[in-house]
Amino acid sequence: MKKLLTEDWLAVWIGFIVIAVACVAVLTGWFDFSAMKFATWSLGEKAAAASDKVVPLATQMGAWAFWRKTIVTILVLGTLFTLGVKLQGGSVKKYIPAFLMLFVLAFVVRFISAEFTLNRYLEWAFWALIVGLLISNTVGVPAWLKPAIKTEYYIKTGLVIMGFSVLFSNIAKFGLYGLGIAWIVTPIVIIFMWWFGTKVLKMDNKPMVITLAAATSVCGTSAAIATGAAAKCKKDDLSIAISISIIFTILMMVFEPMIIKWCGMNQLMGGALIGGTVDSTGAVVLAGNALGPEAEQAAVLVKSIQNILIGFIAFFVAVFFATRVENSGAEKVGAGEIWKRFPKFIIGFFVASLVASFLIQPIFGGDQVGAINKVLDQYKNWAFVLAFTSIGLDTNFKEIARQMQGGKVLWLYIVGQVFNIALTLFAVWFLLSGVVFDVPVLDMFK
Repeated sequence: MKKLLTEDWLAVWIGFIVIAVACVAVLTGWFDFSAMKFATWSLGEKAAAASDKVVPLATQMGAWAFWRKTIVTILVLGTLFTLGVKLQGGSVKKYIPAFLMLFVLAFVVRFISAEFTLNRYLEWAFWALIVGLLISNTVGVPAWLKPAIKTEYYIKTGLVIMGFSVLFSNIAKFGLYGLGIAWIVTPIVIIFMWWFGTKVLKMDNKPMVITLAAATSVCGTSAAIATGAAAKCKKDDLSIAISISIIFTILMMVFEPMIIKWCGMNQLMGGALIGGTVDSTGAVVLAGNALGPEAEQAAVLVKSIQNILIGFIAFFVAVFFATRVENSGAEKVGAGEIWKRFPKFIIGFFVASLVASFLIQPIFGGDQVGAINKVLDQYKNWAFVLAFTSIGLDTNFKEIARQMQGGKVLWLYIVGQVFNIALTLFAVWFLLSGVVFDVPVLDMFK
């Protein structure tokens, strides 16, 4: 039973509950399950007149529906996340006030990012990170708030919810392209970073090298944790690898979509590039969303296919370190260890996609699926804004600077990530430009 109450599995159960309730609400029409969303707002009627999509702030904040949906959002997410914490053996008394404060910060983030001018240039994820970073690197994060800082918990739940919006036919249609981008590039990047770190930079801390290589080439934190465990990476070294990955994830999440737009790359290629190069799965979703819906799906599909490698990479790293690096063949690693390290929320993502594609859509039609996804989209966004505010709160630049080990770790990441981007860009062009192969068309629920 305890095996089904890990963070990964709880993210799956919470995601499934939200999806199930949304389906019942939309398909029966018995109740409104919509979460709170700020419309793009302006301070005055004159500014609001600039676009029919802009709502005066006073009008929006004074609407009963706005506050009702806010209460629904707090109750739904607060109850489910608190239940998950309880089932993991955490303190409910400590988590509830911390979660409420984190939600207030997330509310401020959504409020700021919905302002007409700010909304035109930067996504809400950027403001979530800024708010968190300002607190953590100035006044500091109070101890009573820390129980709610559970980045992966929120990201994994959001991804399970998002799975409902991804047609499984796209996964099959995009599968060979995704395999080419993710499964060929990723091992090459890991091998290159291992060589560069151990031979060129001459780093003696080999567990750190392989952990950072996995974080860079696969999916940041999750890959670092799995590979670090397989290589017996020290806790402090693992923290450095994760911190570097988070910092550059922030930068790439914000600036990579901008650069892709500036280069004139289409959504399909841009999304695939993001999926193959941005470390964090949640950041991939947000960066892809900044380019458009097709880019978001392409990014998630590539990253999801890439994430499948986590268990296999951890397995090979464990065998490699046991038999070659540590010069001992005594340690046995089998299928059970791969399953243990495999991120279970990916299973939730695909199950949600299967349900939408082969159960709900054939029975009720694409319009109903689209209506369900409009409801789920806001719960997904709230889970992500909680996650990225948590990332900011959990990132302290001074601590990271003290642990850089003479700069070699930073150089390993930068050189490895540049190589990763260059190789992924070539793979994206080769597979998706239309020059060599036919370009796949992704169908999306509207």
